[in-house]
Amino acid sequence: MNVISEIEREQMRTDVPEIASGDTVRVSVKVVEGNRERIQVFEGTVMRLRGGGINRQITVRRIASGVGVERTFMVHAPRVEKIEVVRHGVARRAQLYFLRDRVGKSATLRERRPGR
Repeated sequence: MNVISEIEREQMRTDVPEIASGDTVRVSVKVVEGNRERIQVFEGTVMRLRGGGINRQITVRRIASGVGVERTFMVHAPRVEKIEVVRHGVARRAQLYFLRDRVGKSATLRERRPGR
């Protein structure tokens, strides 16, 4: 088991910010189209965090053209270029599935005050 944890430690990235449920994040992902590669930005609210270590996942939700879109990203995956936190939101629960029923202003969370 020590060998596996050593390999995982090498592949984990160090530039991952502190992410919590309710935060609005901007995830830059490498997308391959044919023989070209470009970076696509996906910005939305973090609905849930799963796993730990190299298996850490975040599910991000945003409303695109009136339709809710959720994407799950492996935080330490090489396809994920960078993750930046736009704002910290107040969330009283770990999984924010109630946001699926909401659209517009009711789907936004309050911003966390500094020092809390």
